[in-house]
Amino acid sequence: MARAFSRRSLLRAAGWGAAAAARAAARLRLLVVSIDGLDHRYLRDSDKLGLRIPNLRRLRDEGRWAGGVVGVHPTVTWPSHTTIVTGVTPERHGILSNNRPAAEGGERYWFTSLLKAPPLWDAAAQAGLKTAAIHWPVTVGARIDWNLPEYFRRRQGGGMDMDSTEEKATAGLVARISRAYPSFPQEWVDDRVRALATIYLLQHEKPDLTLLHFIDHDDAAHQHGPFTTRANAVLELTDELLGLILGARPEGTVVAIVSDHGFERVDKVVNLWAAQRKRGQGGEIASFGTLAAAKDAGAAELLRTLSAAGEAGVGREIPSEEVQRFAPTTLRSYTALFEPLPHFQFARYREAPEETVPKGRGDHGYWPGRADYRATFLLWGESIRRGGTPEVPMTSLAGELAAILDLRFPAH
Repeated sequence: MARAFSRRSLLRAAGWGAAAAARAAARLRLLVVSIDGLDHRYLRDSDKLGLRIPNLRRLRDEGRWAGGVVGVHPTVTWPSHTTIVTGVTPERHGILSNNRPAAEGGERYWFTSLLKAPPLWDAAAQAGLKTAAIHWPVTVGARIDWNLPEYFRRRQGGGMDMDSTEEKATAGLVARISRAYPSFPQEWVDDRVRALATIYLLQHEKPDLTLLHFIDHDDAAHQHGPFTTRANAVLELTDELLGLILGARPEGTVVAIVSDHGFERVDKVVNLWAAQRKRGQGGEIASFGTLAAAKDAGAAELLRTLSAAGEAGVGREIPSEEVQRFAPTTLRSYTALFEPLPHFQFARYREAPEETVPKGRGDHGYWPGRADYRATFLLWGESIRRGGTPEVPMTSLAGELAAILDLRFPAH
C-alpha cells in the first residue's frame, strides 16, 4: 500500500511542537525547480569543479541534501519527471520514454491524459490549493491553474517555440506575463524566459505549488559533455536565474531542487555486432546505446566474454535483482543485460562503424544502478532541518514534496 504523507507529521518528526507544526503547515508553499541533467556530482564536487553557483551552494549548505537520487529506468527526462510528481516507476505511471512508440504516432507524451498514476497537481487541486507549472513535461491539459506546458513544434537547443507554448497554455497567461515583461514573448522559450514566467507567477498569483523545469544545462551537457567549461557556464547562468527567482518567492516558500538523471561523458561508440563478427560467436544481441541485451544463451556467453576481457566497451553484467527492481516488466524477456564501460556507448545499428566518436560528448539514459550516476534532490526553507542524508530513490520524492503541502498522497 502507498504511504500517505502529512506535512504536519513531517514537521513533528523534525522536532517541531504541535502548535508550531500546525502554524507552519498552514502557511508553507512549495517551489520545485528541476535543473535538467543536474548530476549530483555538480553539487558534491562544486569546489573541485570551480563552479560559481552561490545560490545552489547556499541551498545545499542551509538545507537538506540527499547524497544522490537513484533514478528510474529509463533515466531520461519525461519518465523521470513524471516519477518525481507521481512517486511510481515508469512501468506504473505509463510514461515509458520521451517519445511514444511509433505505433502510437511517435510524438512525445505531451498530454496528462496519458498518465496512469495521479500527479501532485491533482492532489493539490483536491485539497483546494493553487498550482502553476512552467515547461514541466506531460502537463498539456493538466488540472493546473497557471500552466505553460512543455510543448513544441520547433526547438533551438534547450529553447522551444513560444507559439506552441502559448497554444497549449492557460488562456491569456502569455499576454499577462508579456505586459509585465516586454521581453518575454520572444521566439524561443529558453531558461531566461522560463525564469520570467516563474517570477511573474510567484509575485502575482502566489501558487501553493509551482513546478519549474530548467532545460538549457541539459542541452549544453549533451553537446559538450558534463562537467566541462561550457556545461558549467550554463549551470552558472541557471544559478543566476535561480537567484532572481528566490528573491521573488513569497514568504513561507519551501524550495526543492530536483533533477531527472545523472550525466556521463561519452568518448567512443562501439558496434557490438562488429565485435561479434570478429569473434565468430553466435547469438542475438540487442543494443540500446546505454544498454546491451542478450536475447539467448549464445549472446549472453559472448557479452560475458567481452565484459571479462574489457573489450568492445562491455562493462558490468546487471544482476537479476537489479533488473527486477528497476524494470521487472519491460526487460524481463532478455537472458542477460550489460552496461557499457565508463565513457562508452553501444551503436544502435548493425551497419554502424566498428568504433566512432559521437557527435555529442555527453549523454544519459544509463542504467539507474550505475555507480556514481545519480540525480539531485535538496530541500530548503523555514521548516527544513539542515544536513546531508544518504542517497534516496526517485520514487520517494513525490511523498517528500506532498508532505510540505500537507497532502495525503497519492490521492485516490
